[in-house]
Amino acid sequence: MDFVDQAKIYVKAGDGGAGCVSFRRERFVPRGGPDGGDGGRGGDVIFRVNTGLNTLLSFRRKRHFKAENGQAGRGKNQQGKSGRDIEIQVPPGTVVKDSEDVFVLADLTDPNTSWVAAKGGLGGKGNAHFVSSTRQAPRIAQPGLPGDEQWLTLKLKLIGDVGLIGIPNSGKSTLLARISAARPKIADYPFTTLVPNLGVVELSDDRTMVVADIPGLIEGAHKGVGMGLDFLRHIERTKVLLYVLDASQGKESVLHSYRTIREEIKKYHVPLIEKPQAVALNKIDITDKVIIERAKDALAEEGHRIYIISALTGFGVSLLIEDLYKIVNLGIDDL
Repeated sequence: MDFVDQAKIYVKAGDGGAGCVSFRRERFVPRGGPDGGDGGRGGDVIFRVNTGLNTLLSFRRKRHFKAENGQAGRGKNQQGKSGRDIEIQVPPGTVVKDSEDVFVLADLTDPNTSWVAAKGGLGGKGNAHFVSSTRQAPRIAQPGLPGDEQWLTLKLKLIGDVGLIGIPNSGKSTLLARISAARPKIADYPFTTLVPNLGVVELSDDRTMVVADIPGLIEGAHKGVGMGLDFLRHIERTKVLLYVLDASQGKESVLHSYRTIREEIKKYHVPLIEKPQAVALNKIDITDKVIIERAKDALAEEGHRIYIISALTGFGVSLLIEDLYKIVNLGIDDL
């Protein structure tokens, strides 16, 4: 399935039904009074969170959504039937903004949360409402009011417990495949991962957590270089950030990668730096022990807990995910 995390759609609520002009016509009542009923209310356009969705892919196929109009009123004071609402299903983490992508209108994160994007128009009043002492037989009724309409920008921010971040080809996708049932594309060249991937990690005793593999970040990501703005958006909702660094590149390269990523995150949104963080030195299966120790010593000065792992062989991964679970669920960030 394709991953789509942005969309632009048009929503239109139903128009209210027109009020009715009618007069009572019954046997032996030749001059009955007005009995025109009111028009029905137009249907609303409603967004609802569906936990079974994790992409905005459906909005590639359909971009226009219109609720049903209210029906016109009828004689005998019968009100027109209200138009049916239309529900738009979106994944958790969907942010709804105006057409210009400036103002946040709704932030839909919790399961079964709903939000009215466009309200249906009220039905018009029938002529029975317009009787007065000087007007016994009014031949006027109100038209229904139009329903709201607007273009909306949808953006998805994945909701994961742990966000895997690193430069391209550092082994994030291999790690996600190792610890979960997710099967992201894996290859030995940069930018294999072009879209975020989610995986559910199952630990013992029915414990679980959700891990998001964010595509590789490069210098200038906060300005949009390498689709950086799109990728950075997905770490906003994660509780913990895990730097995945390629230990085989040596101390200087590891430090440069770490600091580049950290600086891009800071320039994108400073508060993200305050999230609990850890570092995984990956690819130790192809790295000399001396190089590993030098890289570890250099990173120790940054103040994060460092894990020595091989996502390919699984070495050190069990301890890593157990500690990440404690940080996510128990609030322990000083392991």
